[in-house]
Amino acid sequence: MVKTYLSEEHNIFRTSIRKFLTKEALPYFEQWEEERIIPREFWEKMGEQGFLCPWVAEKYGGLGVDFGYSVIINEELERIGSSMVGIGLHNDIVVPYISSYGTDEQKERWLPKCISGEIISAIAMTEPGTGSDLANIKTIAKIDGEYFILNGEKTFITNGIHSDLIIVACKTDPSAGYKGISLIVVERETPGFSRGKKLNKVGLHAQDTAELIFQDARVPISNLLGEEGKGFYYLMEKLQQERLVVAISALVAAEEMLQLTIDYIKNRKAFGKTISTFQNSQFKIAEMATEIQIGRTFIDELIAEHMKSQNIVTKVSMAKYWITEMAKRVAAASMQLHGGYGYMEEYPIARRYRDIPVMSIYAGTNEIMKTIIAKNLGI
Repeated sequence: MVKTYLSEEHNIFRTSIRKFLTKEALPYFEQWEEERIIPREFWEKMGEQGFLCPWVAEKYGGLGVDFGYSVIINEELERIGSSMVGIGLHNDIVVPYISSYGTDEQKERWLPKCISGEIISAIAMTEPGTGSDLANIKTIAKIDGEYFILNGEKTFITNGIHSDLIIVACKTDPSAGYKGISLIVVERETPGFSRGKKLNKVGLHAQDTAELIFQDARVPISNLLGEEGKGFYYLMEKLQQERLVVAISALVAAEEMLQLTIDYIKNRKAFGKTISTFQNSQFKIAEMATEIQIGRTFIDELIAEHMKSQNIVTKVSMAKYWITEMAKRVAAASMQLHGGYGYMEEYPIARRYRDIPVMSIYAGTNEIMKTIIAKNLGI
């Protein structure tokens, strides 16, 4: 399908990253899944090739390219496996906060290393008792001279183990509700900052996810990102792109699962003929292919609009909700068509089946997406 927002240069870039991932990621992905982490060396190789934050301005070491390159990177990473999600989070969710709200000094200090892979980033919003209800986070930062004293806990943090730079959502004015939320950047060696256990998830096994603990952590006041008390507004502003990235990944996962299943049923025999000749198999494939095509058409439209800086909050909420739910349906139907083999770890559909469900939870649950849609429709 021709993507109108992509040029020939984009297509050349896709060929380049696909070749790179085929050599540097695909042969090792099973091992990374078993080890429950992607090695830092891979991040550094991504950086060397210009595949980390290519949209960053050239003066900081980036390529200064458009969001279309980010789309390609996210699509190609997802084709390797959903556990590559932390790289997309670094590229297109966390680092944009620094680019948009950071001071010149912060950008000069952090952006070049984010591009090279020397710094791996994370964002810490979710807490043990607070998920989608960001306004009620309990992590607090109090000023003490030239430092913030940070106390609280965060959980389910993507890149939680590897991260060198963490944007922490916290309350600098606990009495002000969501207007008291600020974003503070915590660096790896910050006194009082520690990591809890690496969390053992149902899926996304190669993606390091962890708890973060702040016990009187001393963070320089100069690490405040943007203005104090504006954190909630910054988060809301950046969630459009975050949810678009999630929807793109879910769609690509669905496309991959469909192809896996088509290939399987063409070769698997039952009752003396291939499963693909059974009407039920044909109908299921037709249903999945139709939904995936609808999703692809919608996603491509949203990408083009996002690249034009249009406000697509309502539509991107629709895409994040509908496409992640569709991907779960595709996962279930694909496993069913694989039969017992689909439940075996050596078959890729098994991994996809357990990786997909969390997409309807992170970046705002699908229930929150429906709430946003309803609100924006005037209900």
